[in-house]
Amino acid sequence: MYGITDLKIGTAVNIDGQAFIVTASQHSKQARGAGVMKTKMKNLITGAVVQKTFQGNDKLEPAEVRYSKAQYLYNDTANYFFMDQESFEQFELPVDNLGDQTNFLVEGETVDIQNVNGTPANVNLPPKVSLKVTQVDPGVKGDTASGGSKPATLETGLVIQVPLFINEGDNIRVNTESKEYCERV
Repeated sequence: MYGITDLKIGTAVNIDGQAFIVTASQHSKQARGAGVMKTKMKNLITGAVVQKTFQGNDKLEPAEVRYSKAQYLYNDTANYFFMDQESFEQFELPVDNLGDQTNFLVEGETVDIQNVNGTPANVNLPPKVSLKVTQVDPGVKGDTASGGSKPATLETGLVIQVPLFINEGDNIRVNTESKEYCERV
C-alpha cells in the first residue's frame, strides 16, 4: 500500500478499480493538521486527467504497470493499431487514450506500450523523437542558425516552428513534451 508521501510523478495507483498515474503532486502540511497531497492524475484507460486531494492517513493500492515493445502499424479515424514484438499479436488503442502522442507516431516504428493490469493502455514516448520535414518554405541565402523561425509540417502532420536553415526532407529531433524543435539530425 502507498501512503500519500509515495505519490510522486510517475507513480501508478488503483482508485475505485481504475488505474491512474500521477502527473503532478504537491505536499502541504499545516501546523497541527495532518499532511495533504494535491495531485493531478491521468486515468490510464480513458486518458482523462483529474485532480485529487489525499489526506495524511489515506492508503492507496499500487497498480500493476508493465512496459512492452510494440510496432506501430497504422491507424483509422478511431484507433491506432500496434503489434506486440514478443507475441506478434495485434491490438488497438483508441485515439482518445493517445491524445497529442499521435503527433509523434510513425508507421513501422517501435514504441514502448504501457500495460495496466495486463491490458495495453497507452504509449510511452521517449523525450525526443526524429521526424522528417515534409513541407517548409525554402531557405534563402543568408539564413543562419541564429535568427528567425518558420513553420514546418512534419511527416505525422504536426506543424512546429523551425529555424530558417531547415529545408524540406531534413530529419529533425523534436521534444515530445513541448513540441519544440531541438536539432537537425
